[in-house]
Amino acid sequence: MESAVIFVQIMQKLLLTGASGFLGWNICQVAGKTWQVYGTYLAHNLVIPGVNLFPVNLTDYQELKRLFQEIKPDAVIHAAAASQPNFCQSYPEISQEINVTVSANIAGLCADGEIPCVFTSTDLVFNGLNPPYQETDAVCPVSIYGEQKVMAENAMLSRYPQTAICRMPLMFGDGGPIAQSFIQPMLAKLQAGEELSLFIDEFRTPVSGKTAAEGLLLALENHWQGVIHLGGRERISRYDFFRLLVELWELKSAKLKPCLQKDVQMSAPRPPDVSLDSSKAFGLGYNPPLLTEAIKEAIKEAIK
Repeated sequence: MESAVIFVQIMQKLLLTGASGFLGWNICQVAGKTWQVYGTYLAHNLVIPGVNLFPVNLTDYQELKRLFQEIKPDAVIHAAAASQPNFCQSYPEISQEINVTVSANIAGLCADGEIPCVFTSTDLVFNGLNPPYQETDAVCPVSIYGEQKVMAENAMLSRYPQTAICRMPLMFGDGGPIAQSFIQPMLAKLQAGEELSLFIDEFRTPVSGKTAAEGLLLALENHWQGVIHLGGRERISRYDFFRLLVELWELKSAKLKPCLQKDVQMSAPRPPDVSLDSSKAFGLGYNPPLLTEAIKEAIKEAIK
């Protein structure tokens, strides 16, 4: 009698920092299908089915090093950050440690183990005066947050040139039980009958959190190295984005008011147009849907 041979495929281990954040939560949803995900969080305890979650203070190097030693990851996506520009502008020393020092340390630990590493940077490394931006264009941030991301990019590539530096655009959609994208609080105001003032002179190339996560996994699994842009296919202002959203959601009572950047007082300066040219990534298989389809999908998720 012949004996049956059973092959069990063991998924590789992915260490994800910032699992409780908007982007981190979306990465967990996508990566869990092909990776054994180990996610870190700091203050926001949560449960994500199928994901191993750990409270970790990433700014404690010894704690970070122990995490690598215990998990022995096969790959790393570093998504944890102090990502609010106004916070970084007001608290530069605290945000510098999180955004720059931690990033450099993670690159060093990945280099020690020759582990594939993906870093989530931002379109805000540019000043917004010469869009659309390609990977080869000179960085020129106008905010401390943008400056810190540039420093993190340089530090990581210096420590570990094989790092994939993925510059992310504005992101929207479901962020799980803890985090939100920019649309949730604004939609709550519209549904409450409040008027919403939106910039007509600030442009981005947005994608959904799910699309962003898929792009990062593509970068990881195909061993991309160096800088790459993961923006969407369409350039749009905040005002026109919400006009499209309320039209697709059929929020007929929505009150949208156009405004200019100079009309709103904020701690951090804002660039006018950081639209990304992501044709390099498109050629490598990154395929974000058109905004109409992505927003329809976000609406379906919101009304589940």
